[in-house]
Amino acid sequence: MTPPVTLVLQSLPLFIFIAPVTWQVCVELEPNTEAVEDDKHIKLICISCKRRSEIPMRTQLDWYYINDHGGIEHIFQFIDKPQVLERRWEGRLQWKGSRDLQDLSISIINVKLNDTGTYRCMVTRQMAKMPPFVIIKTINLVVRVKALSDTTAWYSKIMTYSLLAHLTFWILVALVYCFRKIARAEARARDNV
Repeated sequence: MTPPVTLVLQSLPLFIFIAPVTWQVCVELEPNTEAVEDDKHIKLICISCKRRSEIPMRTQLDWYYINDHGGIEHIFQFIDKPQVLERRWEGRLQWKGSRDLQDLSISIINVKLNDTGTYRCMVTRQMAKMPPFVIIKTINLVVRVKALSDTTAWYSKIMTYSLLAHLTFWILVALVYCFRKIARAEARARDNV
């Protein structure tokens, strides 16, 4: 067998024994803060990692919408099952969370300009014989009529095209150099014969 194949076959038992030891990892992400009117949906990300996932705990989730005038609406709740609480949000909020209740995100379907405001995700977790602890995450959502141009994408395009142009030029120079070197070597070989 070739050396890479034997290396893979020799290390296979190691991977088999290590694989069951690995654990899932929870990573907290930053939510989107901008949306465009009439987008199909925007996901309001609320991730609350359980520090002790092996201990059963009761989880309650509450989503609040705070408008520009300071009015607070309790729009969504999850206690054993997802439930939309405000009439104007019915059919527009969708549960996007995970079964293990670490991802507690919701989506706003058919985004409107008046969805601009502050959204607050309040997670209350309670373990047996322990006081509850509360985690609050705030998302400031801005809904625009038209999407802003993404400067990162613009720079990325410029860098990609310039890199392609430079690499193409470099390959052409290398080809010309190699062909000239081969032609000279062939000419010398003919002269020596």
